[in-house]
Amino acid sequence: MEWAKDNIRANAIAPGLILTPLAKTVSDFHRWNPYVTGTSVLGLKYKDGIILAADMGGSYGSTLRYKSVERLKPIGKHTILGASGEISDFQEILRYLDELIIYDLMWDDGNSLGPKEVHSYLNRVMYNRRNKFNPLWNSLVVGGVKNGQKYLGMVGMIGTHYEDNHVATGFGNHLARPIMRAEWHEDMSFEDAVKLLEKCLLVLLYRDRSAINKFQIAKITKDGVTISEPYALKTFWGFSAFQNPSKGAEGSW
Repeated sequence: MEWAKDNIRANAIAPGLILTPLAKTVSDFHRWNPYVTGTSVLGLKYKDGIILAADMGGSYGSTLRYKSVERLKPIGKHTILGASGEISDFQEILRYLDELIIYDLMWDDGNSLGPKEVHSYLNRVMYNRRNKFNPLWNSLVVGGVKNGQKYLGMVGMIGTHYEDNHVATGFGNHLARPIMRAEWHEDMSFEDAVKLLEKCLLVLLYRDRSAINKFQIAKITKDGVTISEPYALKTFWGFSAFQNPSKGAEGSW
């Protein structure tokens, strides 16, 4: 088959790469296999606005190759965006959004895109790429404040989307959201919101092999966007469960 012959050419470019009838070229192969990825993004509403948090790791497969990847970005005047998944696809999404914001500004009509519009645009983009069998390999968190209204939503890589008071991507869906459900309340102060997010980040750091101890927190209020400098959390690795993690596990492993 032609695709089998292409494997010889592909291995000259990327040794070990095996093409299939579904992934017939090296560029097609990217559709099914992300290369450099970021892990969970967390977001929640608090009294004055929206707060997002993410670490700065970029994993090349299972190797934590990059440790200064910024995955929280301002979009226009009213929105912040966080992304987990393929970093190059996130950069492509940022390019789409730059073009969208510039096009919107060109109208010079006094209006500007808010977080709800950005969220709607992104779920259409993700679903469109999914239908082309060429998805953007990301899960996105969109938050913002416009006209006094707080907005927080999430978009998955196949266009699934929802809006909520707190959201998470990746491992955060399983490990952080139960903590948020138990401790989040609507009139949280900024300080309480940071404490809750840091508690969730610490759990993820202990349990997610792709997480690193270098974080950024972004907040958006009616006054604008603020993204913190990178910082680390204090950790403790002396828990007895960490000393012999396979104790009590069934099987030979």
